[in-house]
Amino acid sequence: MKTWLFIFLGGGLGSLFRYLISKLIPFTKTGFPWPTLIANFIGCLIIGLLLGWALKTQSVRSDFYLFTAVGFCGGLTTFSTFSLENMAFLRSGDYLSFMLYTLLSLVGGLFFVVSGNLIFKYFN
Repeated sequence: MKTWLFIFLGGGLGSLFRYLISKLIPFTKTGFPWPTLIANFIGCLIIGLLLGWALKTQSVRSDFYLFTAVGFCGGLTTFSTFSLENMAFLRSGDYLSFMLYTLLSLVGGLFFVVSGNLIFKYFN
């Protein structure tokens, strides 16, 4: 039950942080979803850092890891919003933005997970 509470609280904080990002970084006039992209990149970087820590300390099941990786990063990052925004690009016929957003999200997400992991390894 304690584990569920940690994940629940982390998820709420991650969602709140994502909301704050959307207020600090407005959509552009073209409607490109920078807030979602940036929130997902931040979450990927944090996950990469946490992965490095969890593998080094064998703490994948720890309360801290579950609070931050599963809860906070799960609430911060959002595949459903990414999909909804891509659907809007497709419906409007903006195929260039659709392809750019999809490629940036996938390649950038992997880049930030790997970078976070490497940053952790380099500084530890």
